[in-house]
Amino acid sequence: MWIPRAFALFVLVPSLPAQPPRGSSRPPTPYEVLAAEYARGSDMRVLDAALASEDTVLQRMAARALGRIERTEFASRLTPLVTSRAASVRREAVLALGQMNAAMEYTSLLTNEQDATVRAALFETMGRSPVPRGAAAPVAPSATLVTALARGLEESSIEARVGAARGIESMMRRTARATRPSPETLAAVRQALQRSLRSAPPSAQSAELSQLLLLAMTAAADRDSSTLALALRDTSAQVRRLAVAASRQWVDDPSPIVRFQALRVAGTCARATAALRDSSDHVVLTAVEVLGEKGCDVSRVDSLVKGGANWRVQTRALMVLARLDTVKARAALARLAQSPVWQARAWTATAAKSLRDSSTLKRLARDAAPNVAIAAMSTHDDAIAALRATHAGLVLAGANFLKGSPRLRETAPAIADALLRLSARRIATNRDPRIALLQRLHEAADSLTAMRVVTLTRDLDPEVATLAANVVSDRAHVATPAQTVRYSPAPFPTAATLDALRGATAVVRVKGLGALDLALLPDEAPVTVATFVHLAERGAFNGLTWHRIVPNFVVQGGSPGADEYDGITATFLRDEVGAARHARGTFGISTRGRDTGDGQLFINLVDNFRLDHDYTVFATLRRGFDVMDRIQEGDVIESIIITRRR
Repeated sequence: MWIPRAFALFVLVPSLPAQPPRGSSRPPTPYEVLAAEYARGSDMRVLDAALASEDTVLQRMAARALGRIERTEFASRLTPLVTSRAASVRREAVLALGQMNAAMEYTSLLTNEQDATVRAALFETMGRSPVPRGAAAPVAPSATLVTALARGLEESSIEARVGAARGIESMMRRTARATRPSPETLAAVRQALQRSLRSAPPSAQSAELSQLLLLAMTAAADRDSSTLALALRDTSAQVRRLAVAASRQWVDDPSPIVRFQALRVAGTCARATAALRDSSDHVVLTAVEVLGEKGCDVSRVDSLVKGGANWRVQTRALMVLARLDTVKARAALARLAQSPVWQARAWTATAAKSLRDSSTLKRLARDAAPNVAIAAMSTHDDAIAALRATHAGLVLAGANFLKGSPRLRETAPAIADALLRLSARRIATNRDPRIALLQRLHEAADSLTAMRVVTLTRDLDPEVATLAANVVSDRAHVATPAQTVRYSPAPFPTAATLDALRGATAVVRVKGLGALDLALLPDEAPVTVATFVHLAERGAFNGLTWHRIVPNFVVQGGSPGADEYDGITATFLRDEVGAARHARGTFGISTRGRDTGDGQLFINLVDNFRLDHDYTVFATLRRGFDVMDRIQEGDVIESIIITRRR
């Protein structure tokens, strides 16, 4: 049976039931606690038993589970653990209370707390302290909390200082625009950052501390020149990157993430022209964009359209040329519209819109590749044709295009047809197009058309069911309540399935680039890892592409539709958030809100602290950082090989 590495303190029996029998005095097993977490609070007996046990392993697991359920009414169950004799339990309880947005008596807790890891958790959670109910805008943070966090930057333990920096960064990111921090607070941040930048020898923790404090300064619009000058010389490329972003200063740096940032904030025609020869495609493509933003030499851009290194450079240059010289751009449009690479045709369609080339748009709107049709969509007929597709992104684009159309009422039957056809597939991750189609029906459906969607008031998705009930009630004038109020996810994995994930690794081969070697994290995200492994072992990712590339942020892929809206799973994945960080090289799952993961993968190209506690982390890169940094739009996931430890 599977036992999380951090919790592997005793042996489980595979035949145990999913929860203790009623009246049983035995404590639950770790597997039972995980199953109760997955149930999202529908039966609290297992979690209550784990909290009441003398086993700190079970207490930590139950605390994390309550945090993931994110219901403040359960906060009282966690309060006793905040004073547990075990520091590990206290830390988990604090983090869980923060995850459920519960209030805490931070001052008294800090006064009595000696453990550095628990203090770090308290500081971090203070920065995420709840906003008063009913607040319509960001509320100024409590002066007491701000003072405590500023003092936390002076703690003797690096763990506690990092926790305080996390709290400061989170607080300033959420509130600095509404209320500028005091001079004393800004001075404390600068001083702590300067100490961190001068620390020797440099470490991963000091680099993390420096990044967080730089982000806090940036959120507060504090661009202290002496502090930023020090950061620009730091040994960490990620620190230098943030210093460049904050100072908006040009640097010539050995790291591509810094060069990209410098070009983005301080690019000129000369710098962009030189950057076209950069070893990083991220930098090269940004250089092409800068040529257009700065109105640089048209002939240089034209030469890139005709003879750029690849279709990515050529199509980006075409986009630029469409703004700088419409005659030259029109001359190049026909050739790129015939590209065998559909992504190139999609970019060409976007350029054709800029040029108002209706003939090219008309042809590309009927392209066999759905994403090309999306990019080319420009008429009512294009949108109607899109409604007949099975590609979620294309249907969504059609539904969005029709919003406010004067012909919407006559189109309502076709919209209902599309909605019922998509709904019959019973793919929960098709929520976005179905919601958009229902919104159009709510705008203009007649009573007969509205009654066609009455069956959707029992849909598996409560959001769809609620909106369908509104359509029937408001457009057909038949009071109809939604009968689905809770989404039912896929069954929880068996104990044997989870057991087989212990020590598992994965190798993701990217065609033409190399391999990404991953350590999977079943301790942090057991259900997500189990789902990923299942999909990988049946070859579901093979041949899919990386479709979303955001330099110095993430790359995303693994969608059958190569877009944001076609998930690879039929059911939503529940979030498994917690202490795991979105560090550079970690893998997460894309969502459209809480507990709506669609199986698509994203990789953090840098430390993305603002994603912590909101998105699941299920794997971390061990080798292949160079491959990760070279991934571009359209690159193909050749295969994913899972290796289990015996």
